[in-house]
Amino acid sequence: MINSHVSSFAGLPVLPFTPGMALPADPSAVAWRLEVEEFDADPTEFAGLVRALLDEVPAEAVRAVVVGEWGEAYERPLPVDLLVDAASKWTGLRAVFLADLVGEQCEISWLTHGDVTPLLAACPALEVLWIRGAQGLRLEPVRHTALRELRIESGGLPAEVVRAVAACDLPALHRLDLWLGVADYGGDATVDDLAAVLAGDRLPAVRHLGLCNAEHADTIAAAVADAPVVGRLEVLDLSMGVLGDAGATALLAGQPLTHLRRLDLHHHFLSEEVAASVVAALPGVEVDVSDPQTADTYDGRPYYYTAVGE
Repeated sequence: MINSHVSSFAGLPVLPFTPGMALPADPSAVAWRLEVEEFDADPTEFAGLVRALLDEVPAEAVRAVVVGEWGEAYERPLPVDLLVDAASKWTGLRAVFLADLVGEQCEISWLTHGDVTPLLAACPALEVLWIRGAQGLRLEPVRHTALRELRIESGGLPAEVVRAVAACDLPALHRLDLWLGVADYGGDATVDDLAAVLAGDRLPAVRHLGLCNAEHADTIAAAVADAPVVGRLEVLDLSMGVLGDAGATALLAGQPLTHLRRLDLHHHFLSEEVAASVVAALPGVEVDVSDPQTADTYDGRPYYYTAVGE
């Protein structure tokens, strides 16, 4: 999940770029990984890496870019402006992954971002945008007619980012994954912040919805139970969070879910009986209730945890 770097992205194998390297026979058949070796590298190193990619790889062949360590990722925002400046030349760019770092490099909730809105504006043909980390992350509501997949992985996703995503007009978006996280790491979004996502008016093409890694998974499940967007989904993903019996029961008591192809609830706090009842209620649906969790004890009280925090 987030314990290793992606080996493929947007259907392409990932190839680290090194200045002066021998290029593959088809430079458009890979996703180019940009990463400096040292976590405290000078900002000029990453800028030089982007310039070298521009100089050495045919611009029209750059279809996907994966950004790894850019130098002091725990306090220096990812320099998305370098990608924005390059976008005018990378006319074939269709997929970007910002901050494919693992915990040994930087904890997910320490990864520092800035405003990613200019990237969407500079890449009107972009189809896939993944973002790992949410510290300092900003997004203004935009209309983007090409984006098909948006994924934000976090230990705590700020409410203002959730509201901005909900306010975007994304008519082609097929898949939306939001890792909502916990309040201790900045995840202060409520169900009200998700209202426009759950209504689905700006997401007419969405077929896969992930509201994952949520501290308040029961409340989200109850809201999803009657959400208009659910009727058009093929995949509903409420995994990695603190889903308990109350949330699962509310989900089953809402609108029918038999049209789904897959319901993902893995990493949960369901009792065996309730987990079995979910599976039994949806015989034609692939239901994942794997990875059951048991609450820890903290100060004499049960403590429930999401799959990804720090």
